[in-house]
Amino acid sequence: MNRIKKRHAHLRKWAKRSGVQCFRIYDRDIPELPFTVDLYDKYLHITEILRFNEMDDDEHDRWTNLMAYTAGRALGLPIEYIFVKYRRRQKKSEQYERISQEGTIHVVQEGGLQFEVNLSDYLDTGLFLDHRVTRQMVGDIALHARMLNLFSYTGSFSVYAAAGGAQSTLSIDLSNTYTAWAQRNLEQNGFFGETHQCVAMDVFQFLHKAQKDGRQFDLIVLDPPTFSNSKKMDRVLDIQRDHPELIRKALAILAKNGIILFSNNFKKFKLAEKDLASSCTIKEITNQTIPEDFQKKRPHRSYIIQHR
Repeated sequence: MNRIKKRHAHLRKWAKRSGVQCFRIYDRDIPELPFTVDLYDKYLHITEILRFNEMDDDEHDRWTNLMAYTAGRALGLPIEYIFVKYRRRQKKSEQYERISQEGTIHVVQEGGLQFEVNLSDYLDTGLFLDHRVTRQMVGDIALHARMLNLFSYTGSFSVYAAAGGAQSTLSIDLSNTYTAWAQRNLEQNGFFGETHQCVAMDVFQFLHKAQKDGRQFDLIVLDPPTFSNSKKMDRVLDIQRDHPELIRKALAILAKNGIILFSNNFKKFKLAEKDLASSCTIKEITNQTIPEDFQKKRPHRSYIIQHR
């Protein structure tokens, strides 16, 4: 409880100065307490990283509920403002599915922009907090750009690009649910119409068609999942294996002086620099993209990629 209180007190002033309502206040700091605790405005989102233990199901539920109650009490939050999820190591044959139908949806602010988050129904809320700095970076370089957001999820990169003065944004994601969510996020911030499109489509199919049609983009955000075997896809995505192909296909539709911002959260990721060296320049910017509340961990790797 004291650790959460102190961490919250430390980050609260920074968050207020930065216009941030959502931030991480605990990240498995103590091995015996394998939780992440995120504050979304006045709500707590707690995720237990499941691992082997000797408790039976009832004992485990009581222990988890006690941890949630303790965290809420430390911040003066009632139990109904606390959401608890369980995350286990994902096997390659599995997909994360919807876990609830409660529909606990709130609109939160970040950097003067508004985003819809769903605290109850999915393992993730719709806004990846570790990419807060990366989103701002996209907004800073988006002026007049034709921006393409691949594996766009709920479109937060597109919102930042639009707010940064992008000429247009195009968000591509396989999921109809996330595509509609991205559209709502754009509209929530005043970005409507043909200039800011969200399309539910397989990314590989889109890249093939875009190259065939001769399309060009000035700024491409490429933030794929580590793994995906959706039935809607023609193939299984494995980011370690497939990232050179994805990057090459993105380069094929990147304008002459354009930028690809490539990121992923696979902890064992190794960039295939030798395979890509002849076609592009690559600069790792991970350290510049880790926000204040994630400094103890390295939740993602990020790179700037351009034509040679």
